Amino acid sequence: MSVPKLPLSGITVVSLEQAVAAPYATRQLADLGARVIKVERPGGGDFARRYDTTVHGHSSYFVWLNRSKESLTLDLKDPRGLEILHRLLDDADVFVHNLAPGAVDRLGLATDTVTARRPRLIPCTISGYGTDGPWADRKSYDLLVQCQTGLVSLTGTPGETARVGISVADIAAGMYAYSGVLTALYTRATTGDAHPVEVSLFEALAEWMGQPANYTRYGGTQPPRLGTQHATIAPYGTFTAADGKDVLFSIQNEREWAVLCAEFLGDPGLTADPRFATGSDRVAHRAEVNAVVAERCARSDAAEILKDLEEMGIACAGVNDVAAFLDHPVLAARGRWREVGVPGATVQALLPPADLAGLPARMDPVPAAGEHTDAILAGLGRTPADIEALRADGVV
Repeated sequence: MSVPKLPLSGITVVSLEQAVAAPYATRQLADLGARVIKVERPGGGDFARRYDTTVHGHSSYFVWLNRSKESLTLDLKDPRGLEILHRLLDDADVFVHNLAPGAVDRLGLATDTVTARRPRLIPCTISGYGTDGPWADRKSYDLLVQCQTGLVSLTGTPGETARVGISVADIAAGMYAYSGVLTALYTRATTGDAHPVEVSLFEALAEWMGQPANYTRYGGTQPPRLGTQHATIAPYGTFTAADGKDVLFSIQNEREWAVLCAEFLGDPGLTADPRFATGSDRVAHRAEVNAVVAERCARSDAAEILKDLEEMGIACAGVNDVAAFLDHPVLAARGRWREVGVPGATVQALLPPADLAGLPARMDPVPAAGEHTDAILAGLGRTPADIEALRADGVV
């Protein structure tokens, strides 16, 4: 039985990438079958390889972001290394980069330059704050952007702000870069025109700030920082059960509120209380609503509360830690884990979240730094002697 061809088979991506945003975009392209050539520094590679050593001696970030890629080490400050990169770009469909501000320009790899001789190439630039404007030259990283977009001011408790616990700005930028490249590939296939793609971490996360931006601009004040509570819905958040465990649930509409009052709180008359009559009323009297719900939750264990709420048709959940998430019954029952190779070991990795019916998931190994250098150079016509000379000079 033949294996179905993946959607991006035949597409070659060359990436000057580091950290999270660009590697996340290109890993998703690799998931769909693209050949992704990851260009790294000789003598260490992508610095994200050394963020930690928790996964069989490898970085948890790097293992997550770099499966199914080929690793080529090149010193791009050496003309011989830069010439090799240009040869790769001649045959590439997509060129992704997220180096420090100005680095690509200094290498002579700006969008106008690389597309002048390669009109079908799709460059994708990922920056901190855009390639023009007053902050074009500023370095950025995830938490800086969380702060600049105001996200940190929304996250945490009334007494303390907190960063989002994952690299949300990088992930947002990687997602938009990925979808932008897919759109550009589709446009090229249907019109023949190749459109460069540009994404900034700041503008990607700014898009995700749409609801609080509208709330603040037109409501006159920003949403309050309420921990697991919701700024515009009540009751919504975690409540502590009799056994000390937390449960989370939310009331999305008046029908659910009526069910909660009658079947869980045991007081159907609460629906007639003017303090709680509408969603806006309940938000205005959040403390009173929460007090009623908290008193009821304190009389039952978490498992009993969750069972009751589920039977009432009210969305609810226990509060997992990461270890509990890893053992989640949905992931197990739906077969979402796959074994992926890393240098010297194997790890469990989640399948891409978008299932394409009839197409297998690509889950190839995570490369060692420079693992594919010889094969890639040989594909460009370099002899073993040529490659050895380049290695002796530190070019690869």
